[in-house]
Amino acid sequence: MTSVNIREEFLEEIRDRNDIEDLIGSYVGLKKSGRISRGLCPFHSEKTPSFTVYPDTQSYYCFGCGKGGDAVTFIREIENLDYVEAVKFLAERAGLNMPDDNYDDTLSKKRHRMLIINKEAARFFHNYMMSPQGKVGLDYWLNRGLTMNTIRHFGLGYAPDDWSTLIRYMKSKGFSEHELYEANLAKKSEKGNYYDNFRNRVMTPIIDLRGNIIAFGGRVLDDSKPKYVNTSDTLVYKKSLAVFALNFAKNSGEDSLILCEGYMDVITLHQAGFTNAIAGLGTALTDEQVRLISRYCDKVYLSYDSDGAGREAMEKAISKFEKTGLLISPLTLQGGKDPDEIIKKFGAERFRSILNGASNEVEYKLLECKKGLDLSSDDGRIKYLRRAVPILAKLQNAIERDVYTARLSEEMGVSKDAIALQVKDEERRLNRQTKKMDFQNLRKGLDPYTKRADKGSTASGIKAVRAEETVVTSLLKNPDFLKKISENLKPEDFTDEFLRRVYTVVSGRINSGKSVDFIFLSSEFNPDEMGKLVKLQNSSKYLSNTYEEISDCIKVIKSEKEQADRRKMNPAELSNDEFLKLFDLNGSKE
Repeated sequence: MTSVNIREEFLEEIRDRNDIEDLIGSYVGLKKSGRISRGLCPFHSEKTPSFTVYPDTQSYYCFGCGKGGDAVTFIREIENLDYVEAVKFLAERAGLNMPDDNYDDTLSKKRHRMLIINKEAARFFHNYMMSPQGKVGLDYWLNRGLTMNTIRHFGLGYAPDDWSTLIRYMKSKGFSEHELYEANLAKKSEKGNYYDNFRNRVMTPIIDLRGNIIAFGGRVLDDSKPKYVNTSDTLVYKKSLAVFALNFAKNSGEDSLILCEGYMDVITLHQAGFTNAIAGLGTALTDEQVRLISRYCDKVYLSYDSDGAGREAMEKAISKFEKTGLLISPLTLQGGKDPDEIIKKFGAERFRSILNGASNEVEYKLLECKKGLDLSSDDGRIKYLRRAVPILAKLQNAIERDVYTARLSEEMGVSKDAIALQVKDEERRLNRQTKKMDFQNLRKGLDPYTKRADKGSTASGIKAVRAEETVVTSLLKNPDFLKKISENLKPEDFTDEFLRRVYTVVSGRINSGKSVDFIFLSSEFNPDEMGKLVKLQNSSKYLSNTYEEISDCIKVIKSEKEQADRRKMNPAELSNDEFLKLFDLNGSKE
């Protein structure tokens, strides 16, 4: 990662004016616990809070996924921004103007330029649709039952049935063909000629939470294929991170959100007064989208199409939302395949009654279990119970489990004790399975030195990396130790590449009389690396806070370095990886 030259006095002011608890508290529900605060991690799904905020060091760390850092790192991760953009974001939040420093904001400027391009393209699509030439696009939206107010509210438009109309217009506004290509508004032929990506399609802008147009969805006017052409991932758009209409829905005043499959369902629902409707982007709901949605509601209605593909998508969505702690209400759409069709056929009140009569995810799953079964037969009832038992076994609430066990007993004419026994057996099986998976995940998440050991590292090598961690941790906690440490330890003595870089950066800052607070380190390290740094600092409480401990660690590091040097001189002592590296097979040139 390239260092960014923003005045440290300004970064310090950014830190002081963006208290970490206040900042993170605007995204995550935090509860005070002594000198720290805890909440559910916004970066992975969890039911038990493992996300911890440390006001003393103005940092955070999640013990579940390893995310951590300072205020800048948090904004980079949560808002999907680069370093400079994150600093600008925090500056604006604090009412500060960015200094006219000599920092490289090329990427930031490029992203900003792309947002301007998208905004201008959206204006073109809308205005073209409102012209006589684009009447076919306007007629499409009107025939779908949309009003002019709704069309304007969502910025809907139409892309001309031509190969270069948009390109010509955008070039007249000062944008290059290559810029349009990078924004995915233009394509490039094998001969190197540029042409419009969207042609003869009604256009729906995708808007982020800050009101920026980041992408487009284009739909054909008939049943031709492909039905949809959507913006591919760009500098400003990642479909796995975006949620359609959340920019509107978050201000609906509702404590719930209605998750639909497509744009049209959402637009129709908004027009009908359900302004808390949203949709995922892409074919499958992602974990990132689920976490984003969970930040803005306590309850989510799942309104998927009533066909086979819709039911499958519903089941996957339920499994993802179950990890968030949100109330989940899957909707059963009777009388239409989607919300758009139901509202057009029966009106808004029918859809509202569906919302009011919505079941929870357990009731929905049990209802799905019955499909295709003859419950009047013994065989049908047995199959239903076999399908239902695993659902009840996953319920954590004892009262809830007892209620549904009693309901099943009464419904199927089977003793409650017999069903409860089966549920208990299934729970034990699931627990064994969970423990096995947890162990496997633990192995995947082992510390770097353990991973190195799997590759043939010696026990002394593992011990060396632990020693290196201790030295770096001590240095972050006690910068005054550097003089003694540097007399006996050089960066090249480190075996772990990341720890070597941390030692180099931190030593350089201390020697220059600079602070090693996280706000100043976040320009040197990426978000994943910042998480490792915060983890290291948290481990400092286990240190003795004496130089004697560090001195012992230095001896271990030096000893391993000497052994490594000897192995290089004697190939017989090399591990397989070290032996292969001698030949530099990938980098050798004839």
